[in-house]
Amino acid sequence: MLTIAIAGKPNCGKSTFFTASTLAPAEIANYPFTTIDANTGVAYLRIPCACQELGIECGNCTNGVRFIPVALIDVAGLVPDAHQGKGLGNQFLDHLREADVIIHIIDGSGGTDSEGNPVDVGSHDPREDIGFIEYEMSMWIYGILEKNWPKMQRSTQQRNYDILDAVAEALAGLKITYEHVRDAEREAGVDLKSCTNDELIKFCSVLVPLSKPMVVVANKADLASEEMRNNLKETGILFASAAGELALRKAVEGGFINYLPGDPTFTIAPDSLLNDAQKKGLMAIQDVMDSLGGTGVQQAVNGSIFDLLDMIVVYPVEDENKFCDGQGRVLPDAFLMKRGSTPHDLAYQVHSDIGDGFLYAVDAKTKMRIKENHELHTGDVIKIVSTKK
Repeated sequence: MLTIAIAGKPNCGKSTFFTASTLAPAEIANYPFTTIDANTGVAYLRIPCACQELGIECGNCTNGVRFIPVALIDVAGLVPDAHQGKGLGNQFLDHLREADVIIHIIDGSGGTDSEGNPVDVGSHDPREDIGFIEYEMSMWIYGILEKNWPKMQRSTQQRNYDILDAVAEALAGLKITYEHVRDAEREAGVDLKSCTNDELIKFCSVLVPLSKPMVVVANKADLASEEMRNNLKETGILFASAAGELALRKAVEGGFINYLPGDPTFTIAPDSLLNDAQKKGLMAIQDVMDSLGGTGVQQAVNGSIFDLLDMIVVYPVEDENKFCDGQGRVLPDAFLMKRGSTPHDLAYQVHSDIGDGFLYAVDAKTKMRIKENHELHTGDVIKIVSTKK
């Protein structure tokens, strides 16, 4: 399961964003959505289900909307110079080890200073908060490498010693791969075998966004002035109202409204007994949704996976005519895969034995056999034929 980390300074709304993202609506309650521990839970990606195109009912979506689980980590609030021990120090960085992608939450209302202390709304420029997490992570990784850097550079004189391998091994616990290290060295324009400390810092600053891509979300956008929102728009970041999303999901839980995460609007349930204050509150949320195109929470979760990680969704089946597995369940699984993946890659994702015994694949939509190296696309329904079950 892919892992998203939510990070940012204190009081920017991270916990509200986390709670709103992990509170599954009743329609998808059959998924394991409860919090795993104090700071880890399950959120969901939203996609159109393939059953709609096929004209069938799968029983695994809601009104044609499929929800795919991803792990979500709520990282403790951090402040500038955390890598030097300020605030909670490197504790937050340990929580980012397993993250595949990071959602950096900033206070879009300008109601908290650089360390997360409450100030008058609009008195702090949230644009100043953009980029500081990448810097903290870069300096943290630099600190890990710098301890043994002279020894690693001396070792390059040995035959068969690959410093790229050595760096990747030193950072393997952070999900940093050899390919990340290789690409960062090239992009930074440095030679790790002979680079200076300043060049090593530059390398780390390039390595972080390559290995831990990040999307910045201005939360509390509903409290921001028009001028502040326009200034933030120029940075290209996303907007959200996590409090609005959480209120909507609680309203769904109570049976007051009909709403699916990511919808641009909601409807009042026919038999709901809302009082005037509740209706007024919901209409205020709708105003925010009208201005943002939704609450922004689902858009941020989706964007982190589909845009930053460039993932696609593929449906493996055993029966290409009924689009089902061996137990007759229609489109039971929706697999996240890297763009450019092939049927053979899918076979290995289903099970390593099936990958080892791969013979060929069938496009269930066209009933045509497809090549082992055929590039898969979102919405593909694929039957894998293997010598192993």
